[in-house]
Amino acid sequence: MKFMKLGTRPDTFFTEQATRTVVSDLSVNLVIKTNVISYLLHKSPLIRKCGLLQNICYDSNDSESVSIELHDLPGGADAFELCAKFCYGISIHISAYNILSTLCAAKFLQMNESTEKGNFVGKLEAFFSSCILEGWKDSIVTLQTTVKLPEWSENLGITRKCIDSIVEKVITPPSQVRWSYTYTRPGYSRKQCHSVPKDWWTEDVCDLNIDFFRCIIMAIRSIYVLPSQLIGEALHVYACKMLPGVTMLKSSCTSASLQTEESEKNRKILETIVSLIPEDRGSVSIGFLLRLLSISSHLGVSPVTKNELIKRASIQFDEATLSDLLYDQNFYVELVLAVLESFLKLWKRMFSGVVDNRNFLRSIRNVGKLIDSYLQVVARDDNMPVSKFVALSETVHPDLSKVEKKRLCQILDCRRLSSEARAHAVKNDLLPLRTVVQILYFEQDKGSKVTSTSYKLQKPHDLVKKRPATRDSNGKQSSGIDKEELNREGKVVTRTSLNERREKGTHKTQRSEDKLALELERKMVIESNLDPKKIIQRVRSNK
Repeated sequence: MKFMKLGTRPDTFFTEQATRTVVSDLSVNLVIKTNVISYLLHKSPLIRKCGLLQNICYDSNDSESVSIELHDLPGGADAFELCAKFCYGISIHISAYNILSTLCAAKFLQMNESTEKGNFVGKLEAFFSSCILEGWKDSIVTLQTTVKLPEWSENLGITRKCIDSIVEKVITPPSQVRWSYTYTRPGYSRKQCHSVPKDWWTEDVCDLNIDFFRCIIMAIRSIYVLPSQLIGEALHVYACKMLPGVTMLKSSCTSASLQTEESEKNRKILETIVSLIPEDRGSVSIGFLLRLLSISSHLGVSPVTKNELIKRASIQFDEATLSDLLYDQNFYVELVLAVLESFLKLWKRMFSGVVDNRNFLRSIRNVGKLIDSYLQVVARDDNMPVSKFVALSETVHPDLSKVEKKRLCQILDCRRLSSEARAHAVKNDLLPLRTVVQILYFEQDKGSKVTSTSYKLQKPHDLVKKRPATRDSNGKQSSGIDKEELNREGKVVTRTSLNERREKGTHKTQRSEDKLALELERKMVIESNLDPKKIIQRVRSNK
């Protein structure tokens, strides 16, 4: 950053308690009080350059001591001391950090060309125009200092000139950027990347407060030079830098007054960022919109801002991923549900009657898969209310016909249902008759298998016949269990092991389960004179 050096004499100011004095052989005849600090000075060097002091001390003699109070001097004691040192010819340094306060103080003291040629104001204005406004970071730093003197900055045109200088440099083509800037993105190295990135300006601009940031973004948008994605990137960087995360909002342990003040500040930042988002789709990512929406629920933003975020998020909801919905490992089901409902309303309005639109079908399919994955995650949360889970599930498919619901029930694998799920399904009057019959069949078949297995394990000696052990022709002893047995008719049959019988029975059961379920359903309905619904009611009452 640039600076200006004025004067050549060494610093002879010294402090004694709340008094600043100049080392000199001459007696002090001018006392200047600024707030709590008093300056013991001399008339001749200051009156010669300060028109205000000339008017005040016009009627006084040179030997007469004059005391003046300048409590309303802009910039305070520090700015006045720089002006006083300039009058004494003491060496001073002017930079972007102190030029505004010094210029305002010099203007207040009337240190202009009409008082003396080559005066302080002219030198400061020349340095501001030729160096400060020509520099990138100098303009930003000077603009930051205008917060302390807003009225003076506006009246002198400092604020507007700094903003115009910043905007002019932002819209400069990257190939023409010759000044230094801050760029700390992960994976970026200036040694490896010789070209200037398109968003080189975003991090430095994000050092400004929200009011100045808004003025710069609005000015950039009004020129229509930069693409909306670059403006969206600047908004994203500013939000990441200035807005706290949801975890910090929850764990904040500051006092109530400070927390209220901080929340008010963050609320203003968020609402301003939302108002600056370009209308173009894709100017900001869906993940960024969802994060803003989750933060807004903790800051209590206005309903207008929240609805705007929901609307913008719904436009790009088909681009979202599961990690976007699980921001900070929290399950914002209400927000996801609101965005989903807005998405469905939006696409119904845009594609009403256009059934074969591929974009519409692709978007619906992506959102459906996303919500399915989201439901799988939130279902593991013990604190998840069933009503919210059901509401989110029903929102994905609000207009299913009766035939489509039956087709969905046919997809169910009744063999994999738990006992609690089967009990609930049997009592559900909305399930199709076929599904209920299948569930009853598999439950009955499972019970019969358990009973049969228990019986076989209790009487293993009845499965085979034993005979005394004998020796074969080779002299090997054979077991008392023969491989051939007599059946009830006296015929010889080949004995199979218990494991072989179980394996064959299992394969046979798996192949015929679906067929038996269908036959059982037909048998229950056809052979009975009752209505099918009454059959189910009777079965459920028996259970």
